[in-house]
Amino acid sequence: MNSILRIILQRLGLGLVTLFVVSIVIFVAVNLLPGDFAELILGQGATPETVATIRRDLGLDQPLVLRYIDWLRGMLTLDLGTSFSQLNRVSNLGGGSDTTTVVEQIAPRLSNTLFLAGVTASIAVPFSITLGILAALYRDTAFDRSANIFTLSSISSPEFFMAYVLILFLAVLNPILPSLSNIYQGMPFWERVEKSLLPALTLTLVVTAHMMRMTRAAIINLLASPYIEMARLKGLSPIRVIVKHALPNALAPIINVIALNLAYLITGVVVVEVVFVYPGIGQLFVDSVKIRDIPVVQACCLIFAAAYILLNLTADILSILSNPRLRHPK
Repeated sequence: MNSILRIILQRLGLGLVTLFVVSIVIFVAVNLLPGDFAELILGQGATPETVATIRRDLGLDQPLVLRYIDWLRGMLTLDLGTSFSQLNRVSNLGGGSDTTTVVEQIAPRLSNTLFLAGVTASIAVPFSITLGILAALYRDTAFDRSANIFTLSSISSPEFFMAYVLILFLAVLNPILPSLSNIYQGMPFWERVEKSLLPALTLTLVVTAHMMRMTRAAIINLLASPYIEMARLKGLSPIRVIVKHALPNALAPIINVIALNLAYLITGVVVVEVVFVYPGIGQLFVDSVKIRDIPVVQACCLIFAAAYILLNLTADILSILSNPRLRHPK
């Protein structure tokens, strides 16, 4: 037990160090983006004096190191500042104190993205594992080849292409699902699921191939093991041999690939959300980049990085717990 706890603490410490390094990269990269927010909101009538005043009010005239330290301090207390666009809106309305913080602006968008990821995972994970088990059971058959061709074709196609194909067949030619995901707060659960199904199906087609092929490869790799041969000699059916004996011992690589794809569902939804006008964090990220809203862009990038690191750590820890050989390395 102590060895497991030590390994978990080591992984968590490594994850925190990685997140710290990534935060530096994010901050520097975002601040190197071309364009200036002060010049953007002032337009063609911008003068050097007014631009300098706005930059001073926003703290953009401070050295990069000091700005990073302030951002890091706020990040540790979940205070990511105020959106530049919100400050601009309030100033255009004649002043006021009803500004929206970055956290308040991101929270509902992140909730929508997590909901979309949850709907996608509930479809993609069982479908991919079942498809991988059947492909391993009937390997080198027409079903196995068809499943491989289907999944490889879907993962080889860009997300926006798959999205438009699904819109064409499921929303235009056959109006089964809505083409736009008009999600709002307080929407009934099943209506929200219906609005999210088309982007969820798009993401399912993208992530199925990895999980299906890893499940198939891990199970086939174990089918030549002595204990599998013994189970077959006992007269067990092929599907029972795979599900009861091979699958539990193939969980480590399958868990890893599932976690990686779940991370993609949170960090890689930008294109899909833009196509379906889904009000998630990916759509917010694109809109914020357009107007050079630095605090929101930094926060979105940090959330993407934290989600990816956290899910990778979770996969690593679950793999260690599910495999005794990883718990006692030699």
